[in-house]
Amino acid sequence: MAKDMTLLWGSGSPPCWRVMIALEEKQLQGYNQKLLSFEKAEHKSKEVLDINPRGQLPAFKHGDNVLNESYAACMYLESRFRSQGPQLIPEGQLEQALMYQRMFEVLNFSDKLSNVIYYNYRVPEGERHDSAIKRNKENLAAEIKLWEGYFQKAEVGSYLAGKAFSLADVIVFPVIAYAFRFGLSTARYPKLGAYYNMVKDRPSVKATWPPHWLENPQGGDTLKEF
Repeated sequence: MAKDMTLLWGSGSPPCWRVMIALEEKQLQGYNQKLLSFEKAEHKSKEVLDINPRGQLPAFKHGDNVLNESYAACMYLESRFRSQGPQLIPEGQLEQALMYQRMFEVLNFSDKLSNVIYYNYRVPEGERHDSAIKRNKENLAAEIKLWEGYFQKAEVGSYLAGKAFSLADVIVFPVIAYAFRFGLSTARYPKLGAYYNMVKDRPSVKATWPPHWLENPQGGDTLKEF
């Protein structure tokens, strides 16, 4: 089954990482894969465009089925291979509702995180404003505190939708890991830090840890003051 799958991906990309974690969880190792470089603009190559006309990663195929959106790919893999590996969608209505809520809610976290980390990259020097930088930081700080609060209310050792690892964790963890990669303090946010340290040791996460993070464990410091 995995031999019918192709994944083109980029190191450190949360959307790519999600799909890779889902593939590991569903015991689908051995799929065709290729690591591409964002810096070299390989995500705009014909090889990618043939699968994903947006020129973005991931680019994922299973047979004739193309799923280039990470949420879609992860949900497809759980639906298609439900009997393999752990069940990633809880049976309980409460846990299932919480799973979907956290899955889609993290889009806010991801957006605010990108607005801070990539502001100088996205905005030409002459168009940058201190007020925008300040607003972006305030928005991200509020978002981080919100997620820290979620874990404060949860039982110790819980995942995002309860005691079992779920699609919420597959989707959300790469974003949280990205925040810590850029300097977020585990001392200042102990509940988020505890969740991060718990999930980073999960076999599916360790097996798909971004290669350039392994080569250079020291990340950035953009969020060290948050």
